[in-house]
Amino acid sequence: MFDGRRGEIVELARQDGQVTVEALAARFSVSAQTIRKDLNELCDHGVLTRTHGGAVFPSGVENVEYEARRRIAAPEKAAIGDATAALIPSNASLFINIGTTTEAVSQALLNHSGLMVITNNINVANRMRIYRGIEVVIAGGVVRGSDGGVVGEAAVDFIKQFKVDYAVIGTSAIDADGALLDFDYREVKVAQAIIENARHVILVADSTKFERTAPVRIAHLSQVDTFVTDRCALDAVRAIAAASGVRLIETSAAAQDF
Repeated sequence: MFDGRRGEIVELARQDGQVTVEALAARFSVSAQTIRKDLNELCDHGVLTRTHGGAVFPSGVENVEYEARRRIAAPEKAAIGDATAALIPSNASLFINIGTTTEAVSQALLNHSGLMVITNNINVANRMRIYRGIEVVIAGGVVRGSDGGVVGEAAVDFIKQFKVDYAVIGTSAIDADGALLDFDYREVKVAQAIIENARHVILVADSTKFERTAPVRIAHLSQVDTFVTDRCALDAVRAIAAASGVRLIETSAAAQDF
């Protein structure tokens, strides 16, 4: 149906799940305006679905969006994962909840031994279950098709059966007043149960979360014990952490020179 540059754009979107205006303009050595025209034409024909800054291949859009979130700040998330894993000793019990950054933590924990991991994240469970020395317990409930998260009242009730050493939680957005925010009320209820049933709560979030907003409150920054990020981009949040006794760990070299 489309050939030349537009045909290549479709194939790239099919392979990667998404394309961005910036990357396509650089690849084809054309202006961003030209790429936007290409994307608009492809979307008008239903070949792609337009997003802010680019487009996605329309089959399984929800899953594609989750994969796209995995790629956002991927090196920063890996560094956050390593720093968080260094805080958790072997022979510990812990919760790991839903999120691309919490998944990076699970990857960094694979060299630990004697862990008991309770999770409502199927991706985490599938990654960690094959490692000897790591016991994985997965919550029951409704499985969200978009990201493999287990949510709902059954998951909340399951989490409440445990009292663990550590909880690793993520968030979709961090407000300047210290509010930790998310989109799905059912996921928030599970996260709140996790916070209430852990002795030490570790929040993991990359600095893009300071640029976003979401409608549902999970908790307040003062309710966590440690906050691991690549860079705390808001002075107000930095001040809240200091006033609340929250340990702030920043992994980027620029942040460490702050």
